[in-house]
Amino acid sequence: MRIQGPAYLHNAQSLSGPHRATGVSDAQPTSRSQPADELTLSPEAQAISQTRESSGIRMDRVAQIREQIAAGTYETAEKLDAALSRMFDEIG
Repeated sequence: MRIQGPAYLHNAQSLSGPHRATGVSDAQPTSRSQPADELTLSPEAQAISQTRESSGIRMDRVAQIREQIAAGTYETAEKLDAALSRMFDEIG
């Protein structure tokens, strides 16, 4: 064995490397089962997943409201009064 020190650089080597084991055959599969990956979701994560899958968004209603906003007819005095009333109910 020859120890060169930390600053020693050796020559280029092949991609397979110089330390390839020889005389070793491929191992035969064993009867032991491989460990399986397992995933457990918290109840919160399950709820979020279910919400995303069945969001309940009615795209036809969203399109209708977008059209009303673009036309300037969505915001009415009655809707603003109802929104303020709900907000005051939550605060008080």
